This record gives sequence, structure tokens and C-alpha cells, in this order.
Amino acid sequence: MRTTRVAAAALLAAAALTLTACGGESAKPGSVTQIAGGQDNAKAATVLDRPFNKPELVLTDTTGKPWNLREQTKGKPTLIYFGYTHCPDVCPLTMSNIAVAKKALPKADQDNLRVVFVTTDPERDTPESLDAWLKAQDPSFIGLTGDFAAIQAGARTLGIGIEAATKDANGDVVSMHGAQVIAFSPKTDEGYVLYGEGTTVDDYTKDLPKLVKGETP
Repeated sequence: MRTTRVAAAALLAAAALTLTACGGESAKPGSVTQIAGGQDNAKAATVLDRPFNKPELVLTDTTGKPWNLREQTKGKPTLIYFGYTHCPDVCPLTMSNIAVAKKALPKADQDNLRVVFVTTDPERDTPESLDAWLKAQDPSFIGLTGDFAAIQAGARTLGIGIEAATKDANGDVVSMHGAQVIAFSPKTDEGYVLYGEGTTVDDYTKDLPKLVKGETP
């Protein structure tokens, strides 16, 4: 498996060009299309030469309580993904791949790892619906919802573009969002590795043992 080093600033500049269009409930499998730009799927891990700072996000967790991203994940290996529960393919596949790979870790590392799913569709993704959806993936996964503007601003600080959900000509809800997973080091609390939507279970399985230690995959 190969890795690539890129500047975080370059990712920020390209955020608006790396959106994936996900259809609503009636969308057919395979309906996700990459708008522009994106990750070279042959290179699972993109190691950033200038890591991202963790966003200042205080949102609502699946119990309905405020959840401070920086405070709750401080000193913990953390994966952050922005998506939504009605996504027909990319979002559930990404979370499933991480869930499967996580099971290969020693129990202590599994307990230490934080996987945070931030909705890009807060109007439909209530704490209750997020809870049910994530429990089907991994009960330890953290789901966050809240004000869309705050979510969008937080995503942009990580070079991830998202847009408010809209309806297409068929009446289906379409959410435009970046499909990147950002890994944060437990040593520095900085986002230093990025994964694109083509990342497989095997990729995560190989990299997670290093990511939980804050090492470079």
C-alpha cells in the first residue's frame, strides 16, 4: 500500500471540487457520482505535510446532549466522517468498512478509538435516527447532528465541502458532501491522514494499528 504526502492547504482549496452527489431513499445502487477532483484510489492513505486542526464543533449526540468534539476526543485516535443516514451507498459502505477493520484491533485499541459520524443532513438525521443507523454499524460509533451552518463550517476547516440537501426533478433528496475520512493523531490531536471513498476494508485494517498509536501508515 502506498501513501502520498500533500499540503492541507491544497485540500482546503479543492474542497468545493470534491463533492459526491448522493441520492435519496429512491436512489438506485451505484447512483453516486464524483463531481470533480478526488482521491487516487490506488493510494489509500494521504499523509498531510501540514495537518489539520480539530474543528471547534459543539453538536448534539445521539442521546440529545451537547458533544464537544475537541474535548471529547482529546488524546484519542479519532476518525471523522461527514455524511448522512439516507445515503444509498458511499456513507454506509465507508462506515461498514471502518467497523469491520476495527474488529481486527486488540480490544484495548478498539475501546480507545473514536469514530465520529457528523451528519450533513441534520433536518432528517435526528439523534434517534442517527443512533439506530450507527448501532447497525458499530454501537461505539459517535453520531452528531445540529445546526447545518456550524457543520458546514467545521467540515470546511478540514477541506471537506458539503452543501445543504436539495430535491432533484424526481423529488429525491440529494446531498452533496465530501467523502473523505480524516484521521486525528492521539499524540497531537491533529488530522494528519486522509482517506478517500475508494478506501477498502483491507486498507483500514492495515492502517488502523498505526493510526491508534499516532504513527504514519
